[in-house]
Amino acid sequence: MADTMQFDLVAPERRVASEQATQVVVPGFEGDLTAMPQHVPMITTLRPGILEVFTDKGSRKFAVTGGFAEIAADSATVLAERSLPVEDVTKEMLDEWVAEARAAHEEAHPDVVDASAKMLADMVAMGTHMGFEPST
Repeated sequence: MADTMQFDLVAPERRVASEQATQVVVPGFEGDLTAMPQHVPMITTLRPGILEVFTDKGSRKFAVTGGFAEIAADSATVLAERSLPVEDVTKEMLDEWVAEARAAHEEAHPDVVDASAKMLADMVAMGTHMGFEPST
């Protein structure tokens, strides 16, 4: 059994991370999931949250605002709407992301109000997890 898997985190404008990982914790839409080498293949949607990748050298955390993750036995590929290392996210950035989520929620058709409310709550929770108190 392999001890590592290829991890790639890609945002529309660039490759954010690419390395050999021992495990990856992904903020899946239905809850966090941990992918390790030899994981059963799957695809999941992401919610706003913190993605954490573990390597032989330690761990790194990334803020993601949504997207998709493809998990395979030997790899984990995350296609994120937006992604930055947690230490690069500022309160101003988070406030902008929350404002965008709030606007989408307020404009949502009744059929998607629940989904937009969850997205807004996840965005606020991500900021709280990073030590920010989002502006209201």
